[in-house]
Amino acid sequence: MAPLLLLLLFATASISLVGADNPSPEIFLTLCGTTKTSNPQAFDINFVNSMELIYQNITVRGHGLAVSGTSDTVFGIGQCFHYLSAVDCQLCYAESRVKLPHCLPATDSRIYLDGCFLRYSDRNVSTQATDSKDTSICRNSSVMISSKATLTGLLANVTAAALNDSQYYAAASADVSPGLTVYGMAQCWKSLNVSGCRDCLEKAAMNVSGCLPASDGKALNAGCYLRYSTDPFYLTPASGGGGSSSRKALAVALGCVAVAVVVIGVAIWWMRRRAANESCDEEDGSGEIIRSISKSHLSFKYEVLCKATDDFNQMHKLGHGGYGSVYKGVLPDGREVAVKRLFFNTRQWVDQFFNEVSLISQVQHKNLVKLLGCSVEGPESLLVYEYLCNTSLDKFLFDSFKKTALDWERRFDIILGTAEGLAYLHTASEVRIIHRDIKASNILLDERFRPKIADFGLARYFSEDQTHLSTGLAGTFGYMAPEYIVHGQLTEKADTYSYGVLVLEIITGKKNQNSVATSAEGHSLISLIWKHFTEKTLIELLDPHLLGQCSEEQALKIFHIGLLCAQSSPSLRPPMWKVAEMLMSKSQDLPLPTQPPFINIKGADVRSEGSVTSYKYSSSSKSGHSVNPMSVSTLQGR
Repeated sequence: MAPLLLLLLFATASISLVGADNPSPEIFLTLCGTTKTSNPQAFDINFVNSMELIYQNITVRGHGLAVSGTSDTVFGIGQCFHYLSAVDCQLCYAESRVKLPHCLPATDSRIYLDGCFLRYSDRNVSTQATDSKDTSICRNSSVMISSKATLTGLLANVTAAALNDSQYYAAASADVSPGLTVYGMAQCWKSLNVSGCRDCLEKAAMNVSGCLPASDGKALNAGCYLRYSTDPFYLTPASGGGGSSSRKALAVALGCVAVAVVVIGVAIWWMRRRAANESCDEEDGSGEIIRSISKSHLSFKYEVLCKATDDFNQMHKLGHGGYGSVYKGVLPDGREVAVKRLFFNTRQWVDQFFNEVSLISQVQHKNLVKLLGCSVEGPESLLVYEYLCNTSLDKFLFDSFKKTALDWERRFDIILGTAEGLAYLHTASEVRIIHRDIKASNILLDERFRPKIADFGLARYFSEDQTHLSTGLAGTFGYMAPEYIVHGQLTEKADTYSYGVLVLEIITGKKNQNSVATSAEGHSLISLIWKHFTEKTLIELLDPHLLGQCSEEQALKIFHIGLLCAQSSPSLRPPMWKVAEMLMSKSQDLPLPTQPPFINIKGADVRSEGSVTSYKYSSSSKSGHSVNPMSVSTLQGR
């Protein structure tokens, strides 16, 4: 077995142990409605808007309300159980946010997890305490609760305490018998009044008491959650029991022991396989890929690359991403190269490495970064690219001093070159490739500031007869198309949307905020541009550094093309070959863009301690928003 694969097995096991401190919360129940929306596209966009608003509030206060859209309106409500830490609350919300879209295009759906609740609807359900979908879940174990009176008393205590608590939350325990304790917890959603909370908890207590003598019972109501269990489910590390330093020390100690066991186990397994002289062709084919790369012109010796980068000296570091760092190196023949040093954490990231090698080695274009080779037989895996002295576009575009180097001519060339590179990937290469992560940091610049698209770790290819790929989310929020976020449906038009956002960043010199919450104006860049477009004042958003370098007509044409690419409907976005044609054409006769997604709301001031509805709504298209900024590591692109 190749040393790389041994390393990968070890890395994967290690990370799974490290990540065990924050496992994905269990999903107790998902209820998808039976009524379907008549306008799925508009409803999807409003759904994402509502999820953004809930995120802004839930990360600060543990609960949030939202409403988006003047037609095909989506209301949302999210609540973390009060015993969760802030980090666990965000992780729980992240899980619910990923799973709930599976119910679309249903107009009313909800999900209950071990720690949080999330619901969306086409009507305001924030004050709804109970409904016909209220239910309970009972779970048996070898332990039975014999005393109904004890449980009834416990449920009555937590119910009464929750009604008197400002958070509508209470937790308590009671001894059922020697050595057996039952734990209870009650939580109403913060959007209810006291009367609604009382009605909800009384119904919940009645339903869940029917679980006896089961050791665990949960009442899942429209406006509250009630649970009892012989397990101390609400006693999380954040809520009690020992100091932070001791918990960390214990976690580190257990982690080290576990990793040591894994290392020994893997080493023994490897030696036995080697001694038995078994085939090293793994089911996933990665062993064959390693061997083919090792024998090809793409193969570099690890020792050569290590020496070229001066043992990966930090002085030579060019940057880093989600799964590796990039260093400048000089090969023995004098060639300057960029060496991407990979740190694999999951099987998925291993796939991304092989994906990048196999895809980029097949494509050659002046606006695509050139892969020179890789190293797969050393203690870590390395990718070797041509060295581009001006690094990436974001290093210039979003730096108040360096951006002066990007005059109008260079920015136009970057916009056109990126379009031509994408057009090649989508239509002219041997395989039909979707990049999936077009953004300023993935556009590299050579000595003449000519653009080259880089980082193909998330790229996917598919055949001409396929209309789309259904795949998990990957990329960077703020650049991801709405149909991809909601349904995971991937086409070339997802790249077109990302490109449109990038064009608007280049022309304004402003970064599209991942969240309206971090935008000084309370608007995302896209919504701000659309506001000025409708008011015919777009030229006010032109980067001041470009004033006098281009005509108003030239600047407005670029704005216009960016908006065409960033339209909500993928069918309305032009293909990239057409974008390149529009950029080169002298004609100003362009179709009118339709409204981009994610702009029908104005962001909350998350620093406010006021009402959970501290955001504003607008019935016009002149308020701002961007894609949900929440991104767990498994979702976020590099």
